[in-house]
Amino acid sequence: MSQEAAVLFANEAFYLAFSTRDLKSMEEIWSRDAPITCVHPGWRPLMGRDEVMESWVTILGNPASPAVEFRGARAFLYGDVACVLGYEVLREGVLAATNTFVKEGVGWKLVHHHASPVAESPEFPETPPARGPLM
Repeated sequence: MSQEAAVLFANEAFYLAFSTRDLKSMEEIWSRDAPITCVHPGWRPLMGRDEVMESWVTILGNPASPAVEFRGARAFLYGDVACVLGYEVLREGVLAATNTFVKEGVGWKLVHHHASPVAESPEFPETPPARGPLM
């Protein structure tokens, strides 16, 4: 598997954990070695594993949290760092999202997530990906 494909796979694992509200998988996706940060729409910036993971406990534990589909993924690699840019599609609207990963061991781990509203929703030509088990 190419490094770009591996980063996109890690990104998809993040959204699968999000959509299935799988806190254990969400915890595994985030780096344990590098500092992590997160900016949820409308939230203040979160810094450090404790703050970031607490936010996911709140989000994934809330039955009213929105369903999210990631579309238009584009990966950009910079050695042992990679960014995935794309859009989070929610029933309520579309958010631009950036997910930053670092190479950790044999895989890629998330170190930063940022999502914010966009003024104009893009059109997505591709069919949304089917979600299923990662293993």
